[in-house]
Amino acid sequence: MSYSVGQVAGFAKVTVRTLHHYDDIGLLAPGERTRAGHRRYSDADLDRLQRILFYRELGFPLDEVAALLDDPDADPRAQLRRQHELLTARIEQLSEMAAAVEQAMEARRMGIDLTPEERFEVFGDKDPEQYADEAAARWGGTEAYAESQRRVARYTKEDWKRLQAEVADWSERYAALMAAGEPPAGEAAMCMAEEHRQHIGTWYYDCSYETHRCLAGMYVADERFKAFYDAMRPGLAEHLKDAITANADRRAG
Repeated sequence: MSYSVGQVAGFAKVTVRTLHHYDDIGLLAPGERTRAGHRRYSDADLDRLQRILFYRELGFPLDEVAALLDDPDADPRAQLRRQHELLTARIEQLSEMAAAVEQAMEARRMGIDLTPEERFEVFGDKDPEQYADEAAARWGGTEAYAESQRRVARYTKEDWKRLQAEVADWSERYAALMAAGEPPAGEAAMCMAEEHRQHIGTWYYDCSYETHRCLAGMYVADERFKAFYDAMRPGLAEHLKDAITANADRRAG
């Protein structure tokens, strides 16, 4: 029994581009190929993919995953102990962050320094501070939140109008991309995902690929974010999440 790359992508909930990348770097080479050169994966290949995804979920980089799977001298228990230490340290860091958030609950709202007339001109009847308290509660102890607050506080009316125009332009082009049938893991969609990441970096805070990947998950998990993106075009939130993931995967290699 063998499976096509599309079938395996569906089973494992990864992109076809990810499987191609794993093949290119020798991490997961398909056991067979058709006469036309198409990849065919065996049950043994699926078992290896399952282990790869397990280690990736724990945060192991691809080179360490390869070492764990292929090096007979590699000690998975030692690697897991090291990863456990890293996760424990991360938990402690998050606990400290949570303590800081208690203070952030009482902290300032977004520093949008505009007159009421300017705010209406830029945002219409939408309240840009609608979720400010929630944002402070969730991310108030992070450097990204602090940097975003610093930048936002300096923006003029013209800055906000330029930012809004960029969002509108991007959303129109992304909706057109979907209408044209471009897949999330295609080059065009990944380039749009990269533009999305750079927009965040330009206007709010430095957005790493891993941070972008986390945001992508929130775009479909949080109904408010999902509604925002799906208002541009139905299904856009899910499409964008997959494009962001594919883009982050190719950069990770």
